[in-house]
Amino acid sequence: MQTSSTATPAPIVIGFHALSDPLRISVIELLRNKELCVCDLCDALGVSQSKLSFHLKTLKEASLVRSRQEGRWIYYSLNIPQFAVLEQYLSEFRRLGQILPARFCKDPS
Repeated sequence: MQTSSTATPAPIVIGFHALSDPLRISVIELLRNKELCVCDLCDALGVSQSKLSFHLKTLKEASLVRSRQEGRWIYYSLNIPQFAVLEQYLSEFRRLGQILPARFCKDPS
């Protein structure tokens, strides 16, 4: 439910959508410490390359991962600046004061 006149920026929406899938979270966890090729990600996750490809595409569209090709292999790594964008969005909620209770609705009858 949108309560203000400004819409949530697309990178925020796309980023949180990308993080809403358990397999994509697993990919993020695996990439936390180092760059990995698709074959290593498939082996670690126990999924086919075609299934992983869909999820990597979603993560790339959200700018959460980067890819680079070396020969016939594609390597993936985290795009840390985009995580900082999501983190900054969430940090704004810490600054909120007390949330006021809803007013009572009037009975329409």
